[in-house]
Amino acid sequence: MKKPLIEFENVFKKFGRNQILNGVNLSIYRGEVTTIIGKSGVGKSVLLKHIIGLLKHDSGRILFQGQPLSEMQKSERKVFKNKISYLFQGSALFDSLSVVENIALPLKEKQSLPAAEIKKRIRNTMEKLDLRDIDDKYPSQLSGGMQKRVALARALVTDPEIVLFDEPTTGLDPIRKNAVHSMIADYQKRFGFTGVVVSHEIPDIFYFSQRVAMLEEGQVIIEGTPQEVQQTTDPAVQQFIRGLESRRDDLTGMHTQLQGEKRFLEEMGRLERHQVVFSIILFSINNIEEINETIGHAEVQTVLKNFSVQTLNRLRITDICLRYGLDKILVVLPNTDIDQAQMVCDRLAKELKAEDIIGIRPSPELCFSVDAGFAEAQQGMQIEHIVAIAESAQNELLEFKVC
Repeated sequence: MKKPLIEFENVFKKFGRNQILNGVNLSIYRGEVTTIIGKSGVGKSVLLKHIIGLLKHDSGRILFQGQPLSEMQKSERKVFKNKISYLFQGSALFDSLSVVENIALPLKEKQSLPAAEIKKRIRNTMEKLDLRDIDDKYPSQLSGGMQKRVALARALVTDPEIVLFDEPTTGLDPIRKNAVHSMIADYQKRFGFTGVVVSHEIPDIFYFSQRVAMLEEGQVIIEGTPQEVQQTTDPAVQQFIRGLESRRDDLTGMHTQLQGEKRFLEEMGRLERHQVVFSIILFSINNIEEINETIGHAEVQTVLKNFSVQTLNRLRITDICLRYGLDKILVVLPNTDIDQAQMVCDRLAKELKAEDIIGIRPSPELCFSVDAGFAEAQQGMQIEHIVAIAESAQNELLEFKVC
């Protein structure tokens, strides 16, 4: 059985008469992104600050690799803190320092390195995050999305084992918000860190998290995979999710995954009761990580938005379109068999134009494709099963080159 990297055991924390953490139990696993959700004021940020040591709990235990933090020697605690980076809400860049100076701060504070090594690490990190030609600029000269990337570079430059994100998308528009989520997922794969995210972005957090925990009245009332949390019958969890989730995804204009899955179940009911056939098409942007690196996460989100709008405009009003992950679109086609689904794909391939979808500056390095797979539903199928069949049958639908 996999052991937690960080574990909260019956942790309590009170400020005056206000009990914030009221017996928190939580497990955070190595190499995963765990997102903490919950209402405002329930102690999500307080929980993060306990991990990094900015706050000390009143009772209970917080363990790192099985060792209580409270029992660590001073030297051990220092080593532990050096493994962690914290991405503050609002980026918290220093306006009086340039981009390079901001990124260099944790290296100078935490590690005794030669100037040449500091410069090398900064350059390597900036290149991985596609931060070019802004070394001497100041935060006020950057867009909100670029500031987030600089803050992330500062968090990652020490090669941390754990990165804490406190409401990383506050105040961002849909494209930049989705770009930050894409960045977290992308760079977690590249750098291999363990991520802990505090967020209220429902349903977006279900697209990039491996585990989700909900904090309510000072306790974790549910902890599990995104699917387990979404499908729980706990009324407090369902009320919270439904209260924040709109019927439409704010980037694509399509159904959210949860809303779309409800429509899928309706079509499955029609199939089982009346033998009314239906099929699905799964669209995926190919080589997404390379595209992010080439043109940037915000531009890729613009492409996904444009593709979604153009696709919606070419489907029937009865067709069901939903966001099914960071880079996937699922279409449910009522009264449609698999041959007709392939005809829909063929028509879209002819009608969709690169210039309507890409909408960004030309780049000789930009080349990407959209893959499409389709499958016909059978009675009793779960949505995960039919999606897996469509994904295994995916072939290139569209190829875009901009030179």
